[in-house]
Amino acid sequence: MSIRFTAKARRGMVALTVAAGLAIGVAGCGDGGSDGKKPDTSASASKNGGSKPSAQEGQSNAPLAELRGANGLLLQITSAQRDSGGFVTVNGQFKNDGSQSAVIPAELRGDETEILKHGTSLGGATLVDSQNKKRYYVLRDTDGRPLTTTGLTTIEAGQTIPVFMQFPSPPANVTDVSLQLPTFSSATIKISG
Repeated sequence: MSIRFTAKARRGMVALTVAAGLAIGVAGCGDGGSDGKKPDTSASASKNGGSKPSAQEGQSNAPLAELRGANGLLLQITSAQRDSGGFVTVNGQFKNDGSQSAVIPAELRGDETEILKHGTSLGGATLVDSQNKKRYYVLRDTDGRPLTTTGLTTIEAGQTIPVFMQFPSPPANVTDVSLQLPTFSSATIKISG
């Protein structure tokens, strides 16, 4: 069974993710990811599965950035909102600009063993704060599930799928970060809030 993380549900997780998010930002990301290790984190979410796209996620008029992938895949970032709970939620949508259905690449989930156990996701996404030379990885719940849209498989030609990703928040003075996702181009996005 899986659940949908709506904006309200994500806000409800704030109290449970504060400590984990702050610990990651302070202890787990200080070396910019140069040693290849990813932080061992824990955050809280439902034990009943990851999250599916909801109609509320990723809806906006003009994208902040566009990341291009193979086979006509496009990730449009519509918002990057800093929350008082110590994390940043990035919303967007996958779009298939190609003329045929496309498979969402499995590489998007990254290569971390804990995340691989939980199927397809955007668990390989990172935010890079070049000002402080830090890399922030997607938050996870206590069972190792990434706090991102999960269950992505294929996308039909012309179709869009709303997505989200949650990261530890960079320091308040950092507003421009680079979003990186395996097999896609990277892009600079502006964090609001």
